[in-house]
Amino acid sequence: MDAQIIDLGKQTIEEEIRALNRLEESLDENFEKAVKLILDTQGKVIITGMGKSGLIGKKIAATLSSTGTPAFFLHPAEALHGDLGMVEKKDLIIAISNSGETPELLAIIPILKRWGNKIIAITNKKDSSLTKYADVSLFLNVDKEACPLNLAPTSSSTATLVLGDALAVALLKLRNFTPENFAMFHPGGSLGKKLMKVADIMRRDLPIVYEDTPLKEAVIVMSEKGLGSTLVLDKNNNLTGIITDGDLRRFINKGKSIDNSLSKDAMTKNPKTASSDWLVLQALELMERHNITVLPVVEDQKPVGIIHIHDILKSGVI
Repeated sequence: MDAQIIDLGKQTIEEEIRALNRLEESLDENFEKAVKLILDTQGKVIITGMGKSGLIGKKIAATLSSTGTPAFFLHPAEALHGDLGMVEKKDLIIAISNSGETPELLAIIPILKRWGNKIIAITNKKDSSLTKYADVSLFLNVDKEACPLNLAPTSSSTATLVLGDALAVALLKLRNFTPENFAMFHPGGSLGKKLMKVADIMRRDLPIVYEDTPLKEAVIVMSEKGLGSTLVLDKNNNLTGIITDGDLRRFINKGKSIDNSLSKDAMTKNPKTASSDWLVLQALELMERHNITVLPVVEDQKPVGIIHIHDILKSGVI
């Protein structure tokens, strides 16, 4: 192992950590103003920047959008050739430029300013041309890039990324953004699936019999619904038991007859249940802990659904 190579990596990380410490120290009332400006925006947040700043801007836009603040990235060069038409007067602009002198930005920002758009600048130069147009300026306070040539955007791009995350998290908390909101914006992602509720996957066409239903009829209901089980209700339609394939096997092994028995004779009393507002992962944990494959979903003791382990597997939660 070449220790020098490892040291180079550590030096880079240490330099960027130092830059983040400087960023934290420089955070002031302008950060508060920027957050409130975004909260008050009636339109979308539009992020713009060139080069590495643009790449970081795309990530910031994606993070904002997925956490409750509608946003998109606008390439400043494309904006000069027609994409300014995507901007409405009610939109807010976040312009990113380490130097604050990026020509493509300085070509569009005055136009947006004349339109009346609010502008937040993220830059490393307090007295730059960009800050003169901005309603609020956020200062990165990076004194040195991690690049040994002090040229390649490294510490500055990391600081910009973290500042964007700080904005997103502050907005998320102030908007009272919930796990349910997050799942709504991530229906196809693994994170969103982990926040899926039992109500999203439970079956509502229920296999149901009553305590005094002949056991033979209960077997027919089990076969028709294809879940290998049926729910057993009392005369008030409250769930009192469940009959599964396993219950039937145990019933027969005890020498008892299906022909002359009632559903209540073979059922498991007071079965484990879930609520429709549970996370699917909560239901799965209960099923695994008690080695069961079918779980009734109840509200006020009455069944409203049923989930099978196969439904959970198909949902993609695991």
